[in-house]
Amino acid sequence: MIYDDLIKKSDNKEFHLYKACCLYALCNYDESKREAMKGPESELQTRLLFHIAHKKSDETALMACHNKLGDKTEDSMCLAAIHYLRGNYEEAIDVYKKLLLENRDNLALNVYVALCYYKLDYYDVSMDILSSYLTAFPTSIITVNLKACNQYQLYNGKAAEAELKVLQTNYESGNVFNDNDLLRHNLVVFRGGENALQVLPPLIDVFPEARLNLVIYYLKNDEVEEAYKLIKDMETALPKEYIIKAVVHAVLGQKTDSKEHLKTAQQLFQMIGISATECDTIPGRQCMASFFYLVKQFDDVLVYLRSIRSFFQNDDDFNWNYGVACASAGEYKDAEEGFLLVNNERYKADYCYSSWLTRTLIMNGKPSQAWDLYVNMENSTESLSLLQLIANDCYRMGHFYVAAKAFDVLERLDSDAEYAEGKRGAVVGVFQMVIAGKET
Repeated sequence: MIYDDLIKKSDNKEFHLYKACCLYALCNYDESKREAMKGPESELQTRLLFHIAHKKSDETALMACHNKLGDKTEDSMCLAAIHYLRGNYEEAIDVYKKLLLENRDNLALNVYVALCYYKLDYYDVSMDILSSYLTAFPTSIITVNLKACNQYQLYNGKAAEAELKVLQTNYESGNVFNDNDLLRHNLVVFRGGENALQVLPPLIDVFPEARLNLVIYYLKNDEVEEAYKLIKDMETALPKEYIIKAVVHAVLGQKTDSKEHLKTAQQLFQMIGISATECDTIPGRQCMASFFYLVKQFDDVLVYLRSIRSFFQNDDDFNWNYGVACASAGEYKDAEEGFLLVNNERYKADYCYSSWLTRTLIMNGKPSQAWDLYVNMENSTESLSLLQLIANDCYRMGHFYVAAKAFDVLERLDSDAEYAEGKRGAVVGVFQMVIAGKET
């Protein structure tokens, strides 16, 4: 409104540029460009059009503006910002470090460098670089938030949230978390998705991470169709975006038995896993493990999982996948270790977990423990399936006593002749073991 009035009263064309900057801040990129073109050709116009071209994915306009940039600090900052937004963090760091050499008193540059290192997963380095700015400005929202994000990556959500307390303590009016979208967004992440459906949807067009974190929330809550709606038309540029998109396709493909979704997931995982920038990173190796998992090459899965296992000793998802991969590859001792490290009660209550652990125990010569698993879930609707697994696997492995018990229960539940034959065979097996002195 103010700039509209000034434009009417004045011939100063620069007011159009100032209005265009406001429109850009409001994410009205088309209108911002139209207004910017009404202003005079200038360094500000070039920088603004440069950012608009990036937002609109207009590579031709982007390069045209890039070529017009000069050596001024403002132009260098603009270029570094574009490098950052396009995921070219090393290039952004180079620009910021050059500017720091020219002016070491500009402490804010340290924050930008720290942010780049955070994006490169160098969380300790990011923390060290932040220290000088935090010493001077201990209640800076941006800096304290970045420190909290580093703590989250290095430790956990509680450690991250503790870092934010200084902001509320020094906030003079209201609640700092309610008044700052970035903090509200990150609190959802730090608290494991708490209030995700209230906070994240309005922020999807403000922070790219909001969409990704909402997808993760839906995946964790088994709402894979909702997750797919968010990623199906999402333009991917960063490895993290490709990975999350691959995970959604993999989960949806397994849930719906869709070869198309599974093939897409395989392609995305492999693309990231073999890329020069990601192949030796932890996410890159996870991607290759996921690719081989989907194509059922479990020996190859284990090569990648074992190379990063030390980083995931207490991760239930990792231990579950490691256990399944080991069992599928016939390495039952390691499989048992992986399954028993899972603490998530939701996983442990799932029949899939019970069946894999049961088979692993039987293969490791622990049929009595496998039987105990059945007894503990005897009233479950899936107990019959587990009993059939115990009967057949124990018979095959020569654990005839437990096999006989399982076939006996099955025969009483269902008069199928196969169960009776199985029981007779298992009983004969027990007698043979007694005669051979291997059973008492």
